[in-house]
Amino acid sequence: MRPWIPLLCFALAAPALPAAPLQTPPPASTTTAPPVPGDVPLLAPVVVSGVVPGPGLWKVSKGEHVLWVLGTLSPLPGNIRWESREVEQVLAQSKQVLLEPKIKLKADVGFFGKLFLLPSAYGARKNPDGKTLEQVMDAPTYARWRVLKQKYLGDDSGIERWRPLFAAQELYKKALKANGLSANGGVPGTVAALAKRDGVPETSVEYRVEIQHPRDALKAFKAAAPSDLECFNRTLDSIEHDLPAMTARANAWATGDLGELRRLPDSHRRDACVTAVTSAGFAHQLGLDDVPAQMEATWLAAARKALADNPTSFALLPMDELLSSGGYLAKLKAQGYTVEAPLGLDDAPATSDGTVPAAAASTGTH
Repeated sequence: MRPWIPLLCFALAAPALPAAPLQTPPPASTTTAPPVPGDVPLLAPVVVSGVVPGPGLWKVSKGEHVLWVLGTLSPLPGNIRWESREVEQVLAQSKQVLLEPKIKLKADVGFFGKLFLLPSAYGARKNPDGKTLEQVMDAPTYARWRVLKQKYLGDDSGIERWRPLFAAQELYKKALKANGLSANGGVPGTVAALAKRDGVPETSVEYRVEIQHPRDALKAFKAAAPSDLECFNRTLDSIEHDLPAMTARANAWATGDLGELRRLPDSHRRDACVTAVTSAGFAHQLGLDDVPAQMEATWLAAARKALADNPTSFALLPMDELLSSGGYLAKLKAQGYTVEAPLGLDDAPATSDGTVPAAAASTGTH
């Protein structure tokens, strides 16, 4: 799903935290996630670790110009070092790297304005009228939250006054870490390091939303914030039931098993959270209700320009956009570009001239 979900309202409500440095793992192996007290005694999911190849690349072409695309995934195993000879070779030939599409919120305030705005932004993260989570949800849902909170967050009492949307995000982040998973496995950082080494410029692909009156925006958020209990419930569902599937998907990405990745179901947690944000009353006022369409248009324009300007380019794109019949690459194909899937995808489309799929044609790997 789209990678802009946490940015829609979290960017206004809390400052970003610095990313943890990527640790060098041992040689490729599998490790079992540590049991969490209170878990049902089932087989714990096994998380891939060590050096991993990741998936092959998609190839988008028009004439002699090629855009190679790496599908990204979240979460990924937390203790991997991703090394792809295919990506290294492609980046060495590329003239441009397109980063993952994202939304960028720009507030029209100066330095002192941001300082004055910060307390209000933190206030937007909390429930109105000082209510607690127990007061804004039904008893069965709160009971589920209490069990998972104790498991992954401990005795943090401050979070009890957060809006469900923000509390769910914090719980989800901690649950991933406890089960040996991470947000991105260090993949974007590795691509950035390789691009810098080869002197390949990175290009941000951003849909920019400028907030002319930030104080009014925060008031609008507080007055018509997301109806986020569906997002909250779906997050609890994911943590209670979907972690084995999420781990399997993460392992499939790490080992380059695209067939397995396509067969494994994805959690619908993000869909519920997207709907909670984009259907809220404040979203229209901030110009956020049409973000999916705007993000798609922004990326497609950047991809077409990269293909027109460069003999070889490279891009990062969420895996769902590559596997979906209605994703970004499907849109490029409908516009006349040739799209070839890598080896390992069980229903990879045949090329018009009978050649092998993209990954094997480029490097012989994967």
